Amino acid sequence: MLRIHAVVVGMVGMVRPYLAAIERRDSDLARQLRRAAASVVLNLNEGMYSRGKNRQARYHSALGSLRETKACLEVAWAFGYVGALDAKLDDAIEHATGTLVRLVER
Repeated sequence: MLRIHAVVVGMVGMVRPYLAAIERRDSDLARQLRRAAASVVLNLNEGMYSRGKNRQARYHSALGSLRETKACLEVAWAFGYVGALDAKLDDAIEHATGTLVRLVER
C-alpha cells in the first residue's frame, strides 16, 4: 500500500465540510466535487493493484481527479460558497499532487 493512500483518504475527509456548504448553494458543483474526490481514492487504489501501462493510466486518472477536486474548491471559493481552503487541506492536496506526478512519470 502506498503511503499517499492515507493522505488522500484524509483529504477526502477534509473536503466534507466544504462539500456540505457547496451543496446548500450549488448541487451540481457539489456533485462534481464529490465524484472527483472519490475518484482520486478509487483510481489510486486501482493503480496500486494494476500492472504496466494500466498502473500508470490509473495514477494519471487519480492525478486528473485530484486537480479537478482542487478546481471545484477554487470555483466554490470564487463564487463565495466557501471561505479560503484550510491550510491542512491545501497541504494534503499539494502533497498528493507531487506524489502522483512522480508516480505518473515513472
